[in-house]
Amino acid sequence: MSNGNGVTTTIAQAVEAVGDKANDVVEQAKAKAAPLVKKAKAEVAKVEKAAKARLKQAESSPAGKAVKKAVGTAKKKVAAAKKSVDAAVKSAKAKLGAKPAAKKAAAKKAPAKKAKAPAAKKAPARKAAPKKAVKKAAPKKAARKAAKTTRR
Repeated sequence: MSNGNGVTTTIAQAVEAVGDKANDVVEQAKAKAAPLVKKAKAEVAKVEKAAKARLKQAESSPAGKAVKKAVGTAKKKVAAAKKSVDAAVKSAKAKLGAKPAAKKAAAKKAPAKKAKAPAAKKAPARKAAPKKAVKKAAPKKAARKAAKTTRR
């Protein structure tokens, strides 16, 4: 058994050594990549600044202003169209929906009445059932007594 413990210890040491080496490699890669990352961030900042300046310039140009105005007008037209469609749908539902709603209400009431009637019928039936059982039990007892008396 001591052999097994030695193998386990050796494997644990090997895993620890590999982990240490991996950490060293990662640190070296980070050290080499740091300047490149810094340079890339600087370039991104420059490009972002230039893009924002161009966007601001395009928005303030006559064409940009015309586009903004057209977008605003289109949004207003869409809102008005949506409002009129919603009103038409609401009026259509009011015309068509009134009659089916009444039918649904009547349909819901009818099953409720039917459900109450059978419940009333079941209650007396449950009370009557034990009386029948008592009547059946009495003849059995009488038959047993008769059988005992005939045996003796």
